[in-house]
Amino acid sequence: MTRNHALRMTAAVALVGILSLVGCAGTTPDLQAKPTAAVLTPLAELPILADPKAYVGPSTAVLPDTAITPVADDPSQSLPATVTSYDQAGENEVVVTDTSRVVAIDLAGSVAATVWGLGFGHTMVGRDASTTFPGASDLPLVTSGGHTVNAESIVALKPTLVITDGTVGPRDVIEQLRDVGIAVVSVHNEGSFDGAAELARQVAGVYGAPDAGETLAKRIVGEVAEKIAEIAEIAPQEPDKKLRIVFLYLRGGAGIYYLFGAESGADRLITALGAIDIASEQGWVGMRPMTDEALVAADPDLILVMSKGIASVGGVDGLLQEKPAVAITTAGQNRRLVDMDDGSVLSFGPRSAHVLDALARAIYAPDAAVDGGDS
Repeated sequence: MTRNHALRMTAAVALVGILSLVGCAGTTPDLQAKPTAAVLTPLAELPILADPKAYVGPSTAVLPDTAITPVADDPSQSLPATVTSYDQAGENEVVVTDTSRVVAIDLAGSVAATVWGLGFGHTMVGRDASTTFPGASDLPLVTSGGHTVNAESIVALKPTLVITDGTVGPRDVIEQLRDVGIAVVSVHNEGSFDGAAELARQVAGVYGAPDAGETLAKRIVGEVAEKIAEIAEIAPQEPDKKLRIVFLYLRGGAGIYYLFGAESGADRLITALGAIDIASEQGWVGMRPMTDEALVAADPDLILVMSKGIASVGGVDGLLQEKPAVAITTAGQNRRLVDMDDGSVLSFGPRSAHVLDALARAIYAPDAAVDGGDS
């Protein structure tokens, strides 16, 4: 197991404990309406802020189209497939013989999104709380209390295969699934854009469809690279003009406030947006409880949050009242918070480029309409 994977799994286990206290089930889209591709005005043609640091007010990043387009319809498979499974106990080989009924679960919903992007969505019989995209959000929920795996719910679905990444648990529940004869594969899922491409290859390998995996991996890499270049055209390039951003995890009902640091995925997201990730600058790793001193010292220009998180503290006003330290920062004084749907913002996978696009619009052109840039 690599150091980054171990750190990510350790941080994820900590967050699972947090989530088990408060829950974070996503919203369910209208599955009766067939999603249509959104036509967006290119970023460069939007009313871009002359000085992103001077903008006052919150904004929301919205994915106009949350659907995932598969690279193929029911790709060809070659089974059985022998794959490597990664978990906290180490690595072991698993022979996959049947992918007809699959439960794909992880903290961010990335595994399920990848299954769908490969063209195997029809095999899924259960979902995690973060899997809310059209076509999957009507599947039975197999996590409870946030992202705690419910073994009984999974077994009741009679799956032939469970794909996870070690970020949901507890571990003994996953072992229970193996004990009753269900094949369980734990993939190595790094919270990054390159990690999303590698995840596509790994999940495709589990299905015995390496060609589909390579196709999806190349699509993710290409789309992300193109979007990062597009964002670079509108984001300030001078170091002193770049936005300084932190990602803050909020669950007000339980009094939980966490800063997401390096190797949490938030760092890669912020850097791709042409901004400075304060967590990396300060040497914060993983997820750490927010302290007033740390936040004031960081003094972010902008704070990224999850939509349900900011709602849980009563919106921007509630956060500033509850946490005066936030109000002291530049972001707090300017009420400069950008929120995005919990099941999308850190879900590295087939929609990565679209997530970046939505965040870039909310950050650099907050007065532009979602449907194409009319202010």
